[in-house]
Amino acid sequence: MSTSHPTAVVPHPVVTDLTICIFSPIVSPPTCEPDPRIWHRIEKELYLHTSQQNAWLYVALAREEELAAEDLLVVMDIRVGDRPPSPNSDHSWERRPGGIWLLRDKYSGMIGQAVTEVDVLFGTDAVDPRPQWALMRPPLQLNGEPKVPVARLSVLHGRAKPRPDAQTALRVRDNGRFRIVQISDTHMVTGVGVCKDAIDAYGKNLPESEADPLTVDFIGRILDVEKPDLVIFTGDQLHHDIPDSQSALFKVVAPIIARSIPFAAVFGNHDSEGIHALSRTAQMSILRKLPFSLCESGPEHVDGVGNFHLQILAPAPSCLPLSTLYFLDSHGQISSKIRNPDYEPIKQSQIDWFTDTSRAQRTAREKIDNNNPFHLSLAFLHIPLPEFGDRHLSIWNGHRREPSECPSFNSHFYDALVTEGISALGCGHDHVNDFCGLLPKHKQQNGGKTSQPGLWLCYGGGTGFGGYCSYDGTRFHRRMRVWELDTGTGSLKTWKRVEYAMNRIDELMLVQRGAVVDPAGKDMERS
Repeated sequence: MSTSHPTAVVPHPVVTDLTICIFSPIVSPPTCEPDPRIWHRIEKELYLHTSQQNAWLYVALAREEELAAEDLLVVMDIRVGDRPPSPNSDHSWERRPGGIWLLRDKYSGMIGQAVTEVDVLFGTDAVDPRPQWALMRPPLQLNGEPKVPVARLSVLHGRAKPRPDAQTALRVRDNGRFRIVQISDTHMVTGVGVCKDAIDAYGKNLPESEADPLTVDFIGRILDVEKPDLVIFTGDQLHHDIPDSQSALFKVVAPIIARSIPFAAVFGNHDSEGIHALSRTAQMSILRKLPFSLCESGPEHVDGVGNFHLQILAPAPSCLPLSTLYFLDSHGQISSKIRNPDYEPIKQSQIDWFTDTSRAQRTAREKIDNNNPFHLSLAFLHIPLPEFGDRHLSIWNGHRREPSECPSFNSHFYDALVTEGISALGCGHDHVNDFCGLLPKHKQQNGGKTSQPGLWLCYGGGTGFGGYCSYDGTRFHRRMRVWELDTGTGSLKTWKRVEYAMNRIDELMLVQRGAVVDPAGKDMERS
């Protein structure tokens, strides 16, 4: 069967029926032939492409405006199980394939009582962070392979309400501070996944275990300790070659949404890898609709998906921007005769967008009566710039435990960051690197020297238990980086949160009174 299917486009839909159709190369004809004018196929193969046969959930839709005139039955409730639920006094439950039971009735005109959307998520650990959606605990009865993540229905009654947080601005606290937790390389999968290299508090190797539940628990514990104003995901939220991106993506953001914390994200090289993976555009569409999401697709004329900026404002009711955060898509792996692996560099269109945006923001600030002389800006991406691997880099915090995997071609985005006065750049990608470093002050820039100080180059460290956290036979604990701005004093400091550690690790002052700090107290030109 072709994977393409003409789906019904129905404004203001209401669900009138459900069914599961099975298509098999050894069974002909298929179990059903839905009319595409009525039936919408949920584009998720229920066996996750692990079986010779394909199973798809089809949803019959009708327009709300036409229901009364056509006297159609609509779905009022859905259950999954071996037996029908308790009988309803007026209507009986109708059986459908896969253990689905439907309760249908004539449309009463009260949309909140009707099912309007149905989705499929996978795994015993699946979650649905979308408001008003209800994820069913019992899985569909499909007789799939035991190791394949189970398919579960998620159901929306009525219309999803507009996001209450859609217009919420980022603001510093009353004391002028703003805290960011950077989460990198969660490597979520469809299903629970496998952690192959965990260690205990004493560094002793642990046996293989379920990965994603550990990641979710670790994220939740650090959020409860730090209580950040913003969470930033710096790529590889998803592992490569997973069969359902949405289920994995929901798991990684659910702890943040549950705590009502705003979040933003950039993509990593693995997020959209694999024949069944959702594209960056599709994933961004999912992210943008979630509560507390500040993610943006970015300008269409700029290479990549997810080039955008956010401003952190003074306490309400002021609209004065005190800090700017830049987010860039660092693309993915490429074939190369120079280096293996090799990666696409930041493109010129991105550099131009960043430079133009930074200058426009600065011009706008100059027109405002600004009593605060310090405006700190940070940037975030996934794959480190070539400067992270520069032999002249001075590491002042954390460790380089593996070589920096960065593009072989240097498009000089670092120079643009320096020119525009960015204080620090945070990245992910190399899981066991967690250092902050500085290049010498007199960095060669486009053939000449600049007297401007450089910026801090900082790794976040790997957070996810499904991604590797070992190198050359040595295992390490998972970690996250925390950033704290103090807009009143123009300072920026950072520290890490690490498994089992009760306190902050490697706390370091990066910026004071708006200027990059040299921890050695010397001129930043170092050998």
